Amino acid sequence: MANATPVRVRFCPSPTGNPHVGLIRTALFNWAYARHNKGSLVFRIEDTDAARDSEESYQQLLDSFHWLGFDWDEGPEVGGPHAPYRQSQRMDIYKDVADKLLAGGHAYHCYCTTEELDGRREAARAAGKPSGYDGTCRTLTEEQKAAYEAEGRTSIVRFRMPDEPITFTDLVRGELTFTPENVPDYGIVRANGAPLYTLVNPVDDALMGITHVLRGEDLLSSTPRQLALYKALIELGIAQAVPAFGHLPYVMGEGNKKLSKRDPQANLNLYRERGFLPEGLLNYLALLGWSFSADQDIFSIPELIEKFDIADVNANPARFDLKKAEAINADHIRRLDVKDFITACEPWLKAPHANWEPEDFDEAAWQAIAPHAQTRVTVLSDITANVDFLFRKEPVEDEASWTKAMKGDPVALLTTARAKLEAADWASGPEPLKEAVLAAGEEHGLKLGKAQAPVRVAVTGRTVGLPLFESLEILGKERTLQRIDAALAKLAG
Repeated sequence: MANATPVRVRFCPSPTGNPHVGLIRTALFNWAYARHNKGSLVFRIEDTDAARDSEESYQQLLDSFHWLGFDWDEGPEVGGPHAPYRQSQRMDIYKDVADKLLAGGHAYHCYCTTEELDGRREAARAAGKPSGYDGTCRTLTEEQKAAYEAEGRTSIVRFRMPDEPITFTDLVRGELTFTPENVPDYGIVRANGAPLYTLVNPVDDALMGITHVLRGEDLLSSTPRQLALYKALIELGIAQAVPAFGHLPYVMGEGNKKLSKRDPQANLNLYRERGFLPEGLLNYLALLGWSFSADQDIFSIPELIEKFDIADVNANPARFDLKKAEAINADHIRRLDVKDFITACEPWLKAPHANWEPEDFDEAAWQAIAPHAQTRVTVLSDITANVDFLFRKEPVEDEASWTKAMKGDPVALLTTARAKLEAADWASGPEPLKEAVLAAGEEHGLKLGKAQAPVRVAVTGRTVGLPLFESLEILGKERTLQRIDAALAKLAG
């Protein structure tokens, strides 16, 4: 059923550090919800903390969103009727709203010092009482304010919370109630006049007509404050309606702890650098708190958009499982048209990833091996080590692989395998090459798996890789025999 009011959601990250996968999951759910409902996504930048925000992080956010395929209807690069979309450029708006809240009695100046606040909090804790702000400055007279200012005290602006419980229905968690003692009056403007998150986000949401606020569970405790502020903004004619709230489950890392920015696997750039496909990564992130169906984990982005509903998000914490993320990405690699796979691999076939000379790259060999590689790689960066044997003058020297493969009597086996490969019909595809190695193994009492291991290491330098006989065919008879000769010389030496 269509929504009576068009859905308008927002995503408002802070440009600090590298993008976090939990942040991207939140962006994904907002984007998918907007697209599912044919609504709008407003992209806002929360850059009011000059000490932590950076232009580099801002540009990195934009670049990451473009890479992931997110688009937005209003915000940086596209503009919109509620510009500007960077909070640092909206300070006059926040000051005006704060002044109106003060004038309307919804907020007040608080002159308490940090030391006084700390002392009262400690006393409250010792008495077993809530340790939030105790309302000392709620009812100051003009004379008391003047006296504090004469002392040289500065003041912050606090919002006046109502004295009754606040109840709302969370789109993910159902009905929730917060009692007054657990939601005390809170600061909305610093002593230096700088607005706080607690003011700027609700004000922007109100002015931009946001209908649904979908955000992380860590922000749930601030929701009753925002609901009370919305009520005040509606009374003042600044807001038209209160948005619906949905709080998304934590993304957990190791040891049942929330995945923090310090966890390496939290860094979005890591997945991009390793060669995750955007579709594969987004498919996995969508499963952190939501499911496509009981028997299907792999889906396309259009399928996600068609199916996604915030009502289906689970409130329980979601565990980040790197192996599952890799497995899903591998499935998406298999789904690619081989031409698209070839294009996607291009960055990993060049410096600084390639371990061969650029002039030794053979486009025809790459085109021939690509369909076989597509069935084996988990992330695109795997391609370099899987195909380097084709483009290096000599295979990679991997002593661990050499030691593992060259057991028993490798000289006898390789000598026999070389003779049979030299006599094989190389023009008839990989099957005669397989039969040659199989026959060599049988002569030495070995099954194919044991027989091909020394051949693989001699030719590719590694114990695992792409289908061996297809690889030999593409490498060619002359180079294959040369490498077996080199391995025999090494064993003899």
